[in-house]
Amino acid sequence: MAQVKLLQGNEACAEGALYAGCTFFGGYPITPSTEVAEYLARRLPLIGGVFIQMEDEIAAMAAVIGGSLTGRKALTATSGPGFSLKQENMGFAMLTEIPCVIVNVMRGGPSTGVPTGPGQSDIMQCRWGTHGDHPAICLTPAYVQEIFSETVRAFNLSERYRTPVIIALDEVIAHMRERIEIPDPGVLPLINRTKPTCPPSEYLPYDDSKGDVPPMANFFEGYRYHVTGLNHGTDGFPVNASPRIHTDELRLMRKVEANKAEIIKYEEYLLEDAEVAIFAYGISGRSAKTAVEAARKEGIKAGLFRPLTIWPFPEEQIADLSGHVKGIVVPELSLGQIIFEVDRCAKGRCKLEGIYRVDGDPINPAQILAKVKEVM
Repeated sequence: MAQVKLLQGNEACAEGALYAGCTFFGGYPITPSTEVAEYLARRLPLIGGVFIQMEDEIAAMAAVIGGSLTGRKALTATSGPGFSLKQENMGFAMLTEIPCVIVNVMRGGPSTGVPTGPGQSDIMQCRWGTHGDHPAICLTPAYVQEIFSETVRAFNLSERYRTPVIIALDEVIAHMRERIEIPDPGVLPLINRTKPTCPPSEYLPYDDSKGDVPPMANFFEGYRYHVTGLNHGTDGFPVNASPRIHTDELRLMRKVEANKAEIIKYEEYLLEDAEVAIFAYGISGRSAKTAVEAARKEGIKAGLFRPLTIWPFPEEQIADLSGHVKGIVVPELSLGQIIFEVDRCAKGRCKLEGIYRVDGDPINPAQILAKVKEVM
């Protein structure tokens, strides 16, 4: 039978990681993500896993990459300034196609900002934080139960596509406590990286001749191969041949973009007959659902589109939605970021209104309802 627990969002994230098979955590404490590390510091040693606190966030990300190369499912958790520090090594993991999961519990900013208040102003950094062209998968759960299941999904996506995956929480849901059910082992499907079937002497770590996601050998299992942050050939060694560089970077993007139907996940709530829609995620999505219900009681046909996958962005779904409603309201705990993605997809088909808040408190349902009435 499923275990029933009362867990904080950060604790549910740690439980989800354990369920997914995570046995390595490398991190550095930072508010408001520290509970993920604290929880795993207790639990991982009990199952033969490894917890290591590094000297800073840069080293923590490097440790996670190393742990993954040895075959461990690896996790790190951070916030704000720590997420900024991780970016260079995240880019390394993207180019070298090393699966790992990064939890970013978003808080107010910039700089130290509001460590104990929620924010959603890292959402573009989740997509564009590291330099160069690279794939991006970022999940945005809004409920403690979802944090558990989406953490499992993050590991599955990371292993399936050989790429880092980000989970972007905000402080409120990370510290909120709710009843959750932890399924028995085997109930939720788990994905492990595809290993090579050839002998070590024939292994090419970046051989894409049979698909966009090459099999990945683990270090210390007889396979010796080169890993570099430079653009590389199928053998992992640096190349300066521009055709190879171009086609390989296209492949990195394609392995995510071509599989958006499998990656993108979202909730639609009362959108069938909606005249105004709300696009919101995280704690703003929870407030939006309450606002929708309040609007319906007043005879206003409102509905909610809540992405659980923010990157890749649900472009087709928003394009379709914008053709069926009078307007879309976008509440976000920033001074306006994700609204520009909604606008890009809506292409002027309907009105677009934003609600922005960065004072350390969440956007409440009354604010959203008032804006819905303006759009109507």
